[in-house]
Amino acid sequence: DEHKMVIGLISRLTNQKGLDLVNDVIPGIMDEHTQVVVLGTGDSQYENTFRYYENKYKGNFCAYIAYNENVAHNIYAGCDALLVPSRFEPCGLTQLISMRYGAVPIVRETGGLKDTVVPYNEYEGTGNGFSFRNYNAHEMLATVRNAERIYYDKKREWNKMVDRAMAADFSWGNSARQYEEMYNWLIGDK
Repeated sequence: DEHKMVIGLISRLTNQKGLDLVNDVIPGIMDEHTQVVVLGTGDSQYENTFRYYENKYKGNFCAYIAYNENVAHNIYAGCDALLVPSRFEPCGLTQLISMRYGAVPIVRETGGLKDTVVPYNEYEGTGNGFSFRNYNAHEMLATVRNAERIYYDKKREWNKMVDRAMAADFSWGNSARQYEEMYNWLIGDK
């Protein structure tokens, strides 16, 4: 529904990925303004829970219990935000892919998620996503609600955030330049 915010979740369905948090707040996320799509396989408890939610919230919750690269790319391209509430995440590619497609990441501040997602600052007009610090379902839900508020009430700011996310450069060339600058600074070479 083009009048609803679509939140995607593309993940291995395991505890590491923070799905216990998601499971705790799905009823709080699902309202007349939100659609959710989940793609992944993993622990049967999560597979079955997401199937249950698909049946409970028909037309607004979709659980694709499989992994399909083409479907994943369609979800990245079609959703407004991507939820990545990982318990821990050494690197994380999902949020990088989502930004390239223009899906704003909503992440837990851990590992590579914290390194790559700059939290939206409403007062300065900066950031490329939303984040929450603690491993807490209610904090995650509050962050999702804040993202929805910006999406609906400040669409122009949301679109600027999408532009910043899509413009982010996480290439090896950029990383190499940053390392070179750091090494030059360390040795005092200008």
